[in-house]
Amino acid sequence: MQTAIAVTSADLVLPPTDQHTPTAALLPPPDAQPLDAALADMQVLLEQHGYAVVLYPASLPVAHERRLHTVRSVLETDRLALLKVGLPPLGLAVLVRQLRQLSICDFSAGIIASAARLLAHYIHAGAVLNSVARLDRVPVSLKSHAKSWVPGTQFGVLANPSPELVRIGAGELTGPQFGNQLVVAKGQLQSDWVTATLAPAWHCQAVHEAVLPGESPRWWGTPKLVEFAAYLPDITLIYQLVSSVKREKCSWCGLEIIGDRCGFCAAPLLSAENRTGVSGVLNQGTPMHQSS
Repeated sequence: MQTAIAVTSADLVLPPTDQHTPTAALLPPPDAQPLDAALADMQVLLEQHGYAVVLYPASLPVAHERRLHTVRSVLETDRLALLKVGLPPLGLAVLVRQLRQLSICDFSAGIIASAARLLAHYIHAGAVLNSVARLDRVPVSLKSHAKSWVPGTQFGVLANPSPELVRIGAGELTGPQFGNQLVVAKGQLQSDWVTATLAPAWHCQAVHEAVLPGESPRWWGTPKLVEFAAYLPDITLIYQLVSSVKREKCSWCGLEIIGDRCGFCAAPLLSAENRTGVSGVLNQGTPMHQSS
């Protein structure tokens, strides 16, 4: 049975790369859907797919996030994973599409949910900004803040996998060390730096355009931006990457997982000592990248 992938905004659903990639279910905010309807929709989704993995941005309004947890609590289900992701909006949309691709492979729901943390490390997500004065999700120096007030200054910012900031024309952003493709979403900023400079420097195999997610201006602190994300485009390589990680069984809910934390119950993987009955401590692991 195919695991369902769900999102909190329609603009997190990028066009499929092939005719086999399924779409994602949309979970509207409380002001757009009554609780009874949200419960009924999720019940149908779980009946049709068995399990559902919901990906939502760390910047999601509190009321919407509370709705997600309310639905899971009222349904008293352990078949619904709620994954709060710190990627920028376009990077999150790329991750959503990769999980949509994985959902039709021979992976269990637990593997698909825990694969999100693994795949997030391979997404290089950033933006070109005309100002970093209101950017609070990536570390910015006071010097950069001062330069952001100089007319015409533009910045290249990388939020994931590691934060970086350069002034356009005076530095380069660290790119992926693997074959990649780039997706670009244009806001109100006039700039061809991503396609003319960044894409060649990162040896991008192809560049695709997308609609700018509605959350992007708030996430980056300005509507004058061009957002981008480089990623592994080949589902075969993504499949091999996920398959190469050792599989474990969650000690709490029993699902098969990869990595050090279950995507469904959030329980950390027990250390080897605990799994063999010897006194030890929980291996807390490293959380999925969260911007400060």
